[in-house]
Amino acid sequence: MKKHLKQNGFEPVNVAVVGLGFMGATHLRAYLDNPQARVSMVCDAMRKPVNGVLAGVNGNIQQANEIRLGPEVRVCDQLDAVLEDPAVRLVDLCTPTAVHPEQVIAALEAGKHVLCEKPLARTSAAARKVLEVAERSPGMLMPAMCMRFWPGWAWLRQVVSLETYGRVLAAGFRRVSAMPKWSRNGSYGSQADAGGALFDLHIHDVDFVNFIFGRPETVYASGVIDERGSINHVVAQYQFVGGGPAVSAEGSWLLASGFNMSYTVHCERATVDFDLSRGENALQVTKPGQPTRSLPLGSSDGYGDEISYILDCVLTGRRPEVVTARDGVTALEICEAEEDSIRTRSVVRV
Repeated sequence: MKKHLKQNGFEPVNVAVVGLGFMGATHLRAYLDNPQARVSMVCDAMRKPVNGVLAGVNGNIQQANEIRLGPEVRVCDQLDAVLEDPAVRLVDLCTPTAVHPEQVIAALEAGKHVLCEKPLARTSAAARKVLEVAERSPGMLMPAMCMRFWPGWAWLRQVVSLETYGRVLAAGFRRVSAMPKWSRNGSYGSQADAGGALFDLHIHDVDFVNFIFGRPETVYASGVIDERGSINHVVAQYQFVGGGPAVSAEGSWLLASGFNMSYTVHCERATVDFDLSRGENALQVTKPGQPTRSLPLGSSDGYGDEISYILDCVLTGRRPEVVTARDGVTALEICEAEEDSIRTRSVVRV
């Protein structure tokens, strides 16, 4: 167990993680590695630590080994118990999408800061209600849009904003996965609850497109709709006010096995390319007439940087700026436009 350090005159932030599936376990590991955090509670209606040890859960990016929480971490099965504890400052919600709005609002109204896994809600209408509460609450709300912090992706944001290799001419993003286990049942995987790959997986690239290029004006998308009405494969093209680069994104749960994410961005003076399957050579830059070179990514995976950022916001009292609650709403509005485009086979205004 790491030692908690008092940094810059601040005591560590007491954190409660709610929902102990893969994302909950992933966030727990990041908190336990961060001296600015103290995990004081974990909450899940079904999955609980045994003798202070939480079994590992497999996910897209990595396999999580068992997590040793220790006897001082309180365990509960209801969110009310978390919200009633005055010592808890930050509530990390890693629960199913359908319950996000009510849980976020309850936590904010209880005076807590909140990190909520994406999407913020199943619909933009529900997310806007959350936003209304967040904007008048003293507590902070940050959607967990981890790609804004991901090595190679955060780097791309700087490349685009600084025009390191000139203007972006075209960009393509791709995120493909086998059907995740949690989507195979009739509840979480249903269109009404989670929205399929479009809202659960593809939303990462939707958010990142908005992050680096701004809100699209229109979108045209095609996709594959399963028997329950969920969109589990999507290819979208974005148009921006005043023109801008040619930008597209693909998301899918139709991969036979495994997971991969990638992008290719053509700038005036170079092509930058990320492909997770290349391992340590994932990020590459190619300039005309020169050999391709790989750039080092560092050891973080984005989750740790995301957790560090929200902890720093809580400790300093500075509201999140890298990703905001309004960004969570915008991502859903774009996804809904894509869904409408797929179902109507038409260009849709965002």
